[in-house]
Amino acid sequence: MSAEPVADFGLIGLAVMVCSLLLGQNLILNINDHGFTVCAFNRTVSKVDDFLQNEAKGTNIVGAQSVEEFVSKLKRPRKIMLLVKAGSAVDKFIETLLPYLEEGDIIIDGGNSHYPDTQRRYEYLTSKKIMFVGCGVSGGEEGARYGPSLMPGGNPDAWPHLKPIFQAIAAKAPDGAPCCDWV
Repeated sequence: MSAEPVADFGLIGLAVMVCSLLLGQNLILNINDHGFTVCAFNRTVSKVDDFLQNEAKGTNIVGAQSVEEFVSKLKRPRKIMLLVKAGSAVDKFIETLLPYLEEGDIIIDGGNSHYPDTQRRYEYLTSKKIMFVGCGVSGGEEGARYGPSLMPGGNPDAWPHLKPIFQAIAAKAPDGAPCCDWV
């Protein structure tokens, strides 16, 4: 299924529960509030429909019913954040995405992966000319919705593409500086 690219950012993992919090949904709403169009996808596609009909109703957030549709809705270079359970689920989603990605696209793992896994994924995706970023997301449900602390690191060529979004949505220090920088 092909769709016109409309989204600035894509997020996979609406229903990941972290300490009983739905971080994916709140992060999407935060990104939308800062003027970026987000495409949402979840393995259980009914979660996307429910989200669009409820919390995201009246926003610019778009959804997808398949990985192929999800990727086709993203502007290049595609910026895709995975908020899925750390471990094999991240690897499975990466493999599912790869047939639809192109050189220079970006995959961000926001799921608190163990650093050797992050390094392995960085090396693997670099060999495929896909930029990989591991990104800590701190602040819980309220932070995701209104300003998390973000700690991205990985392929430095990805930062110019992510910086406008990440620094816009991040919490702000008393001097106005975003709680987000490349690490």
